[in-house]
Amino acid sequence: MIHHLRGRLVEKQPTHAVLECAGVGYLVHISLTTFERLGSGEDLLLLTHLVVREDAQILFGFADAEERELFLALLGVSGVGASTARMILSAMDAQTARAAIQSGDVNAMKAVKGIGAKTAQRIIVDLQDRLGNETPGGSVRKVAGEGHNNARTDALTALTTLGFDRARCERTLDTIISESPSALPVEGLIKLALKRL
Repeated sequence: MIHHLRGRLVEKQPTHAVLECAGVGYLVHISLTTFERLGSGEDLLLLTHLVVREDAQILFGFADAEERELFLALLGVSGVGASTARMILSAMDAQTARAAIQSGDVNAMKAVKGIGAKTAQRIIVDLQDRLGNETPGGSVRKVAGEGHNNARTDALTALTTLGFDRARCERTLDTIISESPSALPVEGLIKLALKRL
């Protein structure tokens, strides 16, 4: 298994990053939470987890150990795959998700796209005791967030990549932008949109 990558960030999108390590560029799928913490063009460390399927090998990256631990715990729940786990960690950070699971907040889990009442209850039942006995992992490296020139376009790309309908995303983003008194960064737009979609 690839435990981590240390290298130069050469591309950053809300759903993935490309890290160049010793001349090799690794496409790493990330959550919105990790995206918010990535700088630009700098050397950084990403913890990783490699998901091997019959048709693909997908590398997921995390800004800290707590996010990776929760991702792996979610993968252990029946009916929760890597995409769903990433969706949860995009809708809320690891601490918020952990708190929702520990407190048995089914509605917080159901608010995530693709998670129904049964799956939300299963996540809570399977992980509530486990997470209650674990201590969160420490941060590997804090990295500063950075805005984008065209936040709406980046947010739309991220949301459609996550599986949302393009037309619905466009309407939702336009509504959020019109209601906001000031310009929102791309991660802010995505988080607000995830709550409405």
